[in-house]
Amino acid sequence: MGRPPRDVDIVTDARPEQVRSLFARTVAVGAAFGVVQVSTDSGVYDVATFRREGPYLDGRRPSFVEYVSLEEDVSRRDFTVNAILYDPLGETVIDLVGGRQDLAARCIRTVGDPEARFAEDHLRMLRAIRLAAELGFAVDAETFRAIQRRAGEIARVSGERIRDELLRLLVSPGRASGLDRLRESGLLAVILPEVAALEGVEQPPEFHPEGDVFTHTRLALAHLHDPSPVLALAVLLHDVGKPPTFCRAERIRFDGHDEVGARMAETICRRLRLKGEDTIRVVDLVREHLRVRTLPSMRPAKAKRFLARPDIADHLELHRVDCLASHGDLSLWRWAQQALARLSEEERRPPRLLSGHDLIALGYPTGPRFRQILEAVRDAQLEGTVRTREEALALVEQRFPREGDRDPAEGGKEIGPVGGRREP
Repeated sequence: MGRPPRDVDIVTDARPEQVRSLFARTVAVGAAFGVVQVSTDSGVYDVATFRREGPYLDGRRPSFVEYVSLEEDVSRRDFTVNAILYDPLGETVIDLVGGRQDLAARCIRTVGDPEARFAEDHLRMLRAIRLAAELGFAVDAETFRAIQRRAGEIARVSGERIRDELLRLLVSPGRASGLDRLRESGLLAVILPEVAALEGVEQPPEFHPEGDVFTHTRLALAHLHDPSPVLALAVLLHDVGKPPTFCRAERIRFDGHDEVGARMAETICRRLRLKGEDTIRVVDLVREHLRVRTLPSMRPAKAKRFLARPDIADHLELHRVDCLASHGDLSLWRWAQQALARLSEEERRPPRLLSGHDLIALGYPTGPRFRQILEAVRDAQLEGTVRTREEALALVEQRFPREGDRDPAEGGKEIGPVGGRREP
């Protein structure tokens, strides 16, 4: 295809023990499955012995490996475009399965019987659609029909393997068409039933002329520019809270769908075994995806605090594609971009005047109140009313009384957080 390879995989009739004897630096990364990693001055290479694999009964690894001939090794590979070999000594391409023809036709086709290939490893069904999305290829009709027949079997594959293929699909240029193929194949209903449920969910046409929630989500994905896996997954999930919150009042409404969607997104991320920090970021993007539209009406300090977030670029990009996938009005996005550009470096990252240790030293018990207090200090910094540590301490003392701080003149009422009074 004229693309530089990202890595080099080597196959050989040499057994793992022979490969290890030939090179000084080797690691038996998968010796039981015929794979040895060889380190050389020019790089690190995976060297695999010609083999055939048993079915992936646990969804992660083959049940057995047998060493075979080159022809048998090729015959058990997944797709024809992945089964082309190059002999560097003879400088010849070895194509026993029509892979070069399928490359020219831009087609993803299994090697041999698709039913047999998908029975060996169910993840291959998802991989076929991911490869087609990455390369801009079509999936062979017979291969696709086999996926439709066996789609339910993808549930036997581990969450980690599904996650890796799904994220690669979502960051590929063909992510939107890939989502269509997932839906048409039946795989989406198994791996992401919450996203499949978006199809057919009506939206108010005055705000969403594009149609149902699935169409909106697909369009939002299409408008992304080279997204990170976290951002792409957040865009895919940003409206999963709409089906359970759908109601008809004076118009179609989805009250609280951002919060409901955030809880659903967390469940999905955990099911996919996403890393903890990535899960937090995805959930936050889903929960806060309506915030940009409220920025102009926020208190200046609150707006500055939101714009100064380290992940603000993702929040603004999610808002942008959300708008482009619906009404198309980017005026709030432009307002936010201009407001962000006006922030000074100090406003983006004001010096930290107090920490949790300072609050403990002042006699405050640890707990959720710490965040409220420290955010109030940062808000005051952004508003320009607090500039020094001393002023920050004074603000805390004034606005956040410690347990037992009572105003005798008010009959034991506690001093309120903003200088007023509140009942204990």
